Amino acid sequence: MNLPPQLPDLPLFRTIAEAAHELGYPAYVIGGYVRDLALQRESKDVDVVCVGDGIQLAQAVGRKLPNRPRVTVFKNFGTAMLPTPDIEVEFVGARKESYRAESRKPEVEAGTLEEDLARRDFTINALGLSLNPNDFGALIDRYNGVQDLQDKIIRTPLDPDVTFSDDPLRMMRAIRFATQLNFDIDPDTFDAIARNKERIQIVSQERITVELNKIIMAPKPSYGFKLLFASGLLQLIFPKMAALQGVERRGQHAHKDNFYHTLQVLDNVVEAGADLWLRWAAILHDIAKPPTKRFDPKVGWTFHGHEDKGARWVPGIFADLKLPLGEEMRMVQKLVKLHLRPIALVKETVTDSAVRRLLFEAGDDIDRLMTLCRADITSKDHQRVARYLRNFDVVEQKLKEVEEKDHLRNFKPVITGEVIMQTFGLSPSKAVGELKEALLEAILDGKVRNEFDEAYAFLLELGQRKGLAPQPAGAAGTAPSAATQA
Repeated sequence: MNLPPQLPDLPLFRTIAEAAHELGYPAYVIGGYVRDLALQRESKDVDVVCVGDGIQLAQAVGRKLPNRPRVTVFKNFGTAMLPTPDIEVEFVGARKESYRAESRKPEVEAGTLEEDLARRDFTINALGLSLNPNDFGALIDRYNGVQDLQDKIIRTPLDPDVTFSDDPLRMMRAIRFATQLNFDIDPDTFDAIARNKERIQIVSQERITVELNKIIMAPKPSYGFKLLFASGLLQLIFPKMAALQGVERRGQHAHKDNFYHTLQVLDNVVEAGADLWLRWAAILHDIAKPPTKRFDPKVGWTFHGHEDKGARWVPGIFADLKLPLGEEMRMVQKLVKLHLRPIALVKETVTDSAVRRLLFEAGDDIDRLMTLCRADITSKDHQRVARYLRNFDVVEQKLKEVEEKDHLRNFKPVITGEVIMQTFGLSPSKAVGELKEALLEAILDGKVRNEFDEAYAFLLELGQRKGLAPQPAGAAGTAPSAATQA
């Protein structure tokens, strides 16, 4: 940690200082860039606050820089953006804010530096470095932000109840910063989050999900979810996940706490280098356990079919959270549906057909699936974990052997629906679908190779059994040859 933070000796900062001095505007680097300098984290976004017109200052700086970079002005927000080769600088005039109860959008008016610092969310984001000739590089720390950085504390500059009621998204940001930085939240600040949690409902889902994804992408996201749950926010923004928490007992039978199990699986996939969507698959892999929970006096608690129900839930969850509904969602849905399948392949009696089916259904996501399955082993019995992981080694070897032989990733049958229709003179119908499915099953069972001539011969047999005759050679709709299909 670099305390107090030191302003880098960059020509850009000298240029800003020179332009601000000429305009008579006291100027400061404020906020996240200063925080990250102290934490020795890379940061490419600089916020410059001046006591004056921020847009005018940005334009003056742009005229002084080599190549006169284009200044982008956002008049509605009173800000201007200036891109440079290494960093992007946003300029704004110092301001004070006032809020209405029904909105997190403030009414803004020009203010002093002190008023601008007071409106910041947390003390560690209310630090500044001077760009003025008389004290260039001097630290501005009105709210003991440097001490909070040293103590690893997230705290609001002013009354946290006011801070969070004014802008409830700051509650999510508090937990996000604590998770990203591995900081504690000041007890009074955390208590205020719990008191004001209902205010989160005036925040748009898109803004909530941005913060949630940042928590998920942190080095240890489980910490953030525990804070969300303890504060009561999770129950409001993601009730299906909160519903995983808890253990029910009957006699000697108790199931694991699926909330904390899910968090361990999430941390495990992070350790394996997972991207955002594999992390979401970890979060959702057991999401449907609560509604599928049943008690069997002989075996205890069961969750039969939770993988299928969970997969059916995924599109709705993504829609509710305003997550993308395209390829990313379909991948997560696939992993949720298949996450129990690989362990069934451990038995030595498992056929190549079962392995082919898993490869076919998982496609290019088979490696992600195996990462999720390994992460799903969370027993406190280390010998049991080691045994399961050895079993997955066996599964992966089986998958490798069958894949090398049959090339089933992104597998597509050579006989398409169009070929079937042309062969038998059929229009789109249930019969075409049944023939496609029967041919696919035969290929996956290893009865037929996925080569045109062999598969086409099998198709003719299937048609004959159904009383379908191929179109005569030369007739309209005659089946294409292997060469024309190539």
